[in-house]
Amino acid sequence: MSQAQSLQKKLQKGGLIDLPAASREEAVNTARQAGMTAFVVDCDRARSRSAVLRAVVKAVDFPEYFGGNLDALYDCLCDTVLDHKQGLFLWFHNLHSGDPALAEDSQAILQVCGDAAEFAANNERCFAYAVVHAGKHPDPEPGVDPTPYSGGAEA
Repeated sequence: MSQAQSLQKKLQKGGLIDLPAASREEAVNTARQAGMTAFVVDCDRARSRSAVLRAVVKAVDFPEYFGGNLDALYDCLCDTVLDHKQGLFLWFHNLHSGDPALAEDSQAILQVCGDAAEFAANNERCFAYAVVHAGKHPDPEPGVDPTPYSGGAEA
């Protein structure tokens, strides 16, 4: 069985998929070839639960009424899974689960994703997700402002 076929089987099974960070493009492309909708959630600047949730909202384009808590995340993931014929794939890029401020919250977010994967399977859909775990955020440098979450730089 080729690596692409193996990846496609993992995607169709749903749930958390353990993949190396270098295979992001391959995973996204394979998910799309399988008829799934694929999104990359950039969590690199997220330093809190709400920031990770905002990254998910931005990637998936959740509705304006998104509540910003774990229940709302579950509801929106389930709705999004049902909105797509085959299902959904999320790639969490650089989730700083090693950061003390995010350690518990990142586990809670991934638990919600696991629950959404179970919901998808029960509704003849697929929800798969992969996580690139990053360690602790670097400590701020004295006299240097942190990069804004939006990624923009002030003039």
